[in-house]
This record gives sequence, C-alpha cells and structure tokens, in this order.
Amino acid sequence: MAAPVDTPPALSAACGDGPGDSTGRGAGSAAPASPSTGTTPTPESTTADPSAVPDHLRGKDVTEIPTVDRVVALTFDAGADSAGLPSILRTLADRQVPATFFLTGQWVGSNPHGVAVIHADGHRLGNHSMTHPHFPALPDRAIRDEVQGAEQRILAAGADPRPLFRFPFGDRDERTIAAVNDLGYVAVRWTVDTLGWKGTSGGMSAQEVADRAVDALRPGEIVLMHLGANPDDGTTLDADALPDVIERMRAAGYAFVTLDALLSTGDRRRLAAG
Repeated sequence: MAAPVDTPPALSAACGDGPGDSTGRGAGSAAPASPSTGTTPTPESTTADPSAVPDHLRGKDVTEIPTVDRVVALTFDAGADSAGLPSILRTLADRQVPATFFLTGQWVGSNPHGVAVIHADGHRLGNHSMTHPHFPALPDRAIRDEVQGAEQRILAAGADPRPLFRFPFGDRDERTIAAVNDLGYVAVRWTVDTLGWKGTSGGMSAQEVADRAVDALRPGEIVLMHLGANPDDGTTLDADALPDVIERMRAAGYAFVTLDALLSTGDRRRLAAG
C-alpha cells in the first residue's frame, strides 16, 4: 500500500462488530449484515515467517506508534456484524483518511464483499483470529490454527493481513505473544478504547466516544473502535462519532496513518519481497 494520506514526510521516510471484539466484554453474537456471496476454501497451512517481525517489536503488544510526529492510527475491529461499516467507509473516504481493520475469519466468511470494499478503498487489514477465543487458554497448535485460519480467509477474499495481529479481547501473555511473532505477526493493541461498543444501553454516547479518543491524543496514538452494532440497543456509536473524531484531531494538527507506520521502509520492502 502506498504511503497513507496525511502522512507527514518525516514518518513516511521512516516508515479494532459488537462488544467484546477485543475489549474482553463478551464475544458478540449479532447476525451478519448480509449473507456470504461465495464459499471460502478450507484454510491451508502457511509458511511461518518470523523474520517478518522486526526485533524491536518482538515480545510486545504494541500500544502506540513510536514517533514524535503528530499522527494517529484509527483502527476498527470486526468480529460480529458489519452494521457500522457503510458509514465508517463513507466518512473515511469523504475525509481521505486511511485506517486499519482487524478482521476475524468468521467475519470474513460472512462478509466477503466487506473485505473487498475495505481493501479497494485503500485501507490496511490485520488478523484478529479465526473464531475470537481467549488465546492464553489455547494450546500452541490451536493458536496456529486460529491465526492461519483467519489469514487464509482474508487472503482468499483478496487482501493480506500480514504482519498485523490483534488479540481477541486484548487477552494475551508472553507465550501467546511469542506464538504470533513466530507466525510472522506483530501484536498490536491500542492506546485508547473508545468504549463505543457499550452503546447507549451501556451509558455511552457518540459525544463521549469522541471525547475519549481526543482526550487521549498524543503522537502515535492507536484508537480502538468497532464496526458492529451493540446487540442490545442496535447503536453504532463509533461510526456515529467518527466524523467528529477526525475533525477535532485535524484541528489539533494531527494527521492519520495506517499501522504500517510501525514498520520501517526496510521492513516493508522485505515483506513485499516475500
């Protein structure tokens, strides 16, 4: 992917659906917004590439981009429905803002067209596991199956999630971080969770969502938002708050990047070369 819109020269040169998608509050079970338009091949084993993870990012669940530049990475997790996706993509396109989307394999199976649209709009995709389990409870073989299963579904849908991974529920330990590193993935957490997944039934509003994102503003901030609706009240607060979030961050002098900003130019060239 080309250098994202709004990327400052200095950084360019150097270089998270329902509640519980990665927040630890429940897995979310809303039905997909639209039926699958095709079949997804059974995941096949892929070749691990540990070298895809730069040494300075191994063993970490990254919470911010290491930079002094005024940049923010907006990230959206997809694990349940896709109710907020049309609005989110429209807002990002209208304002020419790039973002990173972490997808589960199950979501991809139900929303192959959504994957294609996200990718066609120039956004970055990441791996969010196949079925959204608690990784510390899994044996090593199951971790491999979860990561590679989602990888194969995303690849089959026409995009490549490597090397970005986000743990379901944000639930991880040293062993699980090492396991995803050994599969060629950088573990990426967040600086702030907007809590939009709580919905109005959980006491949140679009204004409070925007305030949480902006109050945490700092160079390299990673913002966690979600694609889906709250299953109890049907609200999509992250999608509703997004225009205000972007406007206020730009007014504060910030630009927007994808999580490729975590990788140096050399890292990205090595990955592109296979």
